[in-house]
Amino acid sequence: MRKRSDQSRPRINKHAESGNKMQARGEEFLDQLLIDPPKPLFFLILDQVQDPHNLGACLRSADGAGVDAVIVPKDRAVALTETVRMIACGAAESVPVVMVTNLARTMEFLKGAGIWLVGTSDQAEKSIYDTDLTGPLAIVIGSEGKGMRRLTTENCDFLVSLPMAGKVESLNVSVATGITLYEAVRQRMSK
Repeated sequence: MRKRSDQSRPRINKHAESGNKMQARGEEFLDQLLIDPPKPLFFLILDQVQDPHNLGACLRSADGAGVDAVIVPKDRAVALTETVRMIACGAAESVPVVMVTNLARTMEFLKGAGIWLVGTSDQAEKSIYDTDLTGPLAIVIGSEGKGMRRLTTENCDFLVSLPMAGKVESLNVSVATGITLYEAVRQRMSK
């Protein structure tokens, strides 16, 4: 616990170094990753996530799950801000973030390269737990409140849901991301 005299000074996040400014990578980074990968590639696609706390938490989960890159649209999504870095606790510097101009076109490109696109939707009939997540894969997560846009949904190979047994209809985007990524990790480890 901090002493009362320290209350006016901001707390230092020892996991995020302020001097190390992270920058998003360009779309050409995906081309590099797709050249003879040593293992099945694992991506996270976030469709218009707006809240910096959610993006930071998603980056932290992506890092823990071993995601090769997080793909986000340049427009109508939160930028890589200092808040994102602080919430990510170091993951913003370790997980490549690729900002793309046209998310639907990028998804088509990934499909053409043999990456399976699995989108999450509360409308999906198939559960995440009944879906094979072991091959080259991109998990697609929609924004807070609205979920995935129409073109994003149409570009997914499969739609899956997270079983909801309670009264709430959906989970926070960062919570759903963590659960979905770690289900893929569990399946990949048991294979």
